[in-house]
Amino acid sequence: MENTKFSILELAVITENGSAATSLKNALELAQHAEKLGYTRFWLAEHHNASSIASSATVVLIGYIAGGTKKIRVGSGGIMLPNHVPLIVAEQFGTLETLYPGRIDLGLGRAPGTDRITARALRREEAAILSFKDNIEELQHYFAPKDVTKAVRAIPGEGLEVPVYILGSSTDSAHLAAKLGLPYAFAAHFAPRQFEAAIDIYRNEFKPSKQLQEPYVIACVNAAVADTQQEAEFIASSAFLMFRGVISGRPVPLMPPVANINEVLNEYEKTVIAQMLSMTFIGDKSSVQSQLDTFIKRSGVDEVMFTAHIYDHAARLRSYELLSEIFTG
Repeated sequence: MENTKFSILELAVITENGSAATSLKNALELAQHAEKLGYTRFWLAEHHNASSIASSATVVLIGYIAGGTKKIRVGSGGIMLPNHVPLIVAEQFGTLETLYPGRIDLGLGRAPGTDRITARALRREEAAILSFKDNIEELQHYFAPKDVTKAVRAIPGEGLEVPVYILGSSTDSAHLAAKLGLPYAFAAHFAPRQFEAAIDIYRNEFKPSKQLQEPYVIACVNAAVADTQQEAEFIASSAFLMFRGVISGRPVPLMPPVANINEVLNEYEKTVIAQMLSMTFIGDKSSVQSQLDTFIKRSGVDEVMFTAHIYDHAARLRSYELLSEIFTG
């Protein structure tokens, strides 16, 4: 496990009776905490029209986090490319890389990160999803070395080696990441079903590129770690309540934990949530270490990226502290 990198995916989730301002402040505090604990990177997700998530202006938030830290890598997990024209993304991340050299990652996803009505409000056509590969290549073109003969240039942006990552929650993006020779991050924290098939496809089809010579897999998973098993199960219940809102179509802010989640969920909710959260690591440090050791040996991932829907901010900080101890000893 000492050879496996560990990172964080942050959604800036808004809690019940909380606010976006508090969530963003807490996100920065978490990033500073993660930097001290040795985490490799801190990524921000892009979601729109989600009443419980404050990371919609992802690029702005990346700048906020990078400006408040010193060395941890900061990036997108990810920028939902159908919502944006490649030139604007190149200029934005070129600016970030110029301000915080050697610290910016550009993770790209093909989904809009929202519902269809909101996707239309973002002024992007559904065809943009089908043009994902072309848009990535256009984006890479803008990052290419300076060429004054280009009709359109990204300034800042050109000549900057902003690393690009492909995000996926199914096997589709695995083929593309392999073909382009880019690192692949799988969203097992909410769509674990095709994880093993996707990373097998990616590794088997991988073609080296200028950015990457060997396949590189990041697995994004959920975690809730505490000093005791009972406390870990207690704080993890907020995530189950959050996902109940997702599957019911009635999203809610992150709710306080409950003593017995099984008394709150019905049988259908238990079944669906168990499938969605099957790659969730809950327990005390010893228990989670054993779970992660098995997972890493079986999957062979290069990096594990954790997200934690924990209501109490201090408990969330403690969870990430215990996770870091698993990797650093």
